[in-house]
Formats: sequence, structure tokens, C-alpha cells
Amino acid sequence: MLNLEDLESTIIKTFRNSGYRATPQRIAISKYILSNHEHPTAQEAYLEVKKTHPTVSLATIYNTIKILKETGLILELNLHQGETRFDPNTEPHAHLLCLRCGKISDWKDPIIPSLISKVSDEENFTIIGSCLNLSGICESCDRK
Repeated sequence: MLNLEDLESTIIKTFRNSGYRATPQRIAISKYILSNHEHPTAQEAYLEVKKTHPTVSLATIYNTIKILKETGLILELNLHQGETRFDPNTEPHAHLLCLRCGKISDWKDPIIPSLISKVSDEENFTIIGSCLNLSGICESCDRK
């Protein structure tokens, strides 16, 4: 994970290279989402960024998220009951979704990229993206 200074530099460079202005609001939104591994929603990003940038609008949040997705900096997770969250971890991994408390955990294992390659090779299928969500009960909830 990049430190905040390097993260800001990466954000600014990515925006400018993609033809977008790196405004203070866009930088703050991007820093929040890219440094948050709790898979935030747009609303959560809005409420957090509004603390330091009171004039930020929800439209700016969504427009910035769109840019982050287009540039490959985040993944969009469409979860149960229509909930959408965002993940700064763009490496192949699975999401463990607790059906009781709603916690989302990342699970990374070398088997996932291997599985993606195997499917691509065996099915002669060009894979552009993947999303593996495993629903169940987390350890904390299971002990209750």
C-alpha cells in the first residue's frame, strides 16, 4: 500500500493522464476510497469527504468513482440486495460476505489467478474481469 503522499501523487498523475482535472475534492474522494479496505459505498465516501470538503456533492462522488473505475484504480462490487461497494484491491481475489453482520473480507490465494488462467485456456475465453463472492457466516458471527 502506498503512503498518503505517494497515493496523492498517483491519483493526480492518473487523473491528468486520463484527461481529467485533479481537483481537491476529487483527490480527497480518491484518497478516501483508495485507502479504505472496508469496501465503502458512495454514500459512505460522501459523508466522510463532506467533513473536510463541505461543498462536495453526491454527483461529484459518483463522477469521481466513475473515473476511478475507468482508470482501473478500483473495482465495483454489486452485492446482495442491490448494494454497491468499491474495492481498491484490483488484484484477483475473492470476497467473503457475511450474511449476518454484512462484513466483507478479501481472501487472496494463488489458486484464484491460476483458476482464471485455466478457464481462459481451457475455454479459449478472453477474461476481462472477474468477481468471486462467497456468502456465508464469518467467524465472529458463528461464535455468537
